[in-house]
Amino acid sequence: MALIILRLVFLMVAVGLGIQIASSELLPKYPPNLPPLAFGLVVVVAVAVLVIDVLIRRKRIEVITAVYFGLIIGLFLTYIVKLALTPVLPEEGTLLATYVPMVLGLALCYTCTSVLLQTKDDFRFIIPYVEFQRKAKGNTPLILDTSVIIDGRIADVVETRVLESQLVMPQFVIAELQTIADSSDKLRRNRGRRGLDVLNRLRSDKQIDMVIFDRDLPEFEGQPVDQKLVLLAKHLDGKVVTNDFNLNKVAKVQNVGVVNLNELANSLKPIFLPGEEVTVRVMKPGEETHQGVGYLEDGTMVVIENGRQHLGEQVTALVTSVLQTNAGRMVFAKFDRSVAKAAPSKPENGEAQHADSA
Repeated sequence: MALIILRLVFLMVAVGLGIQIASSELLPKYPPNLPPLAFGLVVVVAVAVLVIDVLIRRKRIEVITAVYFGLIIGLFLTYIVKLALTPVLPEEGTLLATYVPMVLGLALCYTCTSVLLQTKDDFRFIIPYVEFQRKAKGNTPLILDTSVIIDGRIADVVETRVLESQLVMPQFVIAELQTIADSSDKLRRNRGRRGLDVLNRLRSDKQIDMVIFDRDLPEFEGQPVDQKLVLLAKHLDGKVVTNDFNLNKVAKVQNVGVVNLNELANSLKPIFLPGEEVTVRVMKPGEETHQGVGYLEDGTMVVIENGRQHLGEQVTALVTSVLQTNAGRMVFAKFDRSVAKAAPSKPENGEAQHADSA
């Protein structure tokens, strides 16, 4: 309701301003239709501003801040320049003396606003002992690495709306993705194209706050992509999102926060306790002569004692221990005939399961 009242007041003020300009003595009397044209121009501009405001529903605070400060600085510079040009300007009341400052103010306001919009990521309005800076949505911005874009799970995580931080996609990472997508190697080319598809998926979601960082900082000169990511995270006070083990270590050495999707995925895997039952299909033989290896739906590897003779079968085993490694979680289990009889595995996809004759 307040916004509707504001728009109505703005339109009424615009109409009043148009009437004042049309009846102004400074406006030439010829041609006779000039006053109505001036009034119509003011009203059209006001309506256009209202239409743009209604159509652009999602306003970005950093853009609005840049526009406000650009206008304030532009008007201040206009006033200073007008004072400096007072000796050479014609007397007050003439057409030149009235409209030259307006044209000057328009140019300065545009220039100041344009500069702030192009540098809004680094914008700082500094007063001694006080600093006002742009705050990103969420706690800290998240800078995306090439590996995490190619992996693709970041899109699923973000779409759950668990992460509220702003996503930052550096231009040099996009360039690396394009280089991989143009590779002559089929596997690398497919990985690069998948990364570009994931990036387009993130960009097309209107609820995701994602920006492209397309500026080259001076400290980027001659640095590899991994080091650029660390420097950018320091510059934006953000965190690096990656699956790269080496980048993870380098960032932590330089006191830069890291979000590792592999560690996140491992932390969300179900916890197994010794004595619990686990049902899994034995896919291949293990390292020991009696072992079989299977995988759960989340990719957790299960090493089954006495499971080698049941290759290709779905068995139920008892968990004996769980080992947590950097690569993930390993579950060790033991095939028990009594458990298998108590909880026989059901046929999958209509395939008949043969009873163990051993």
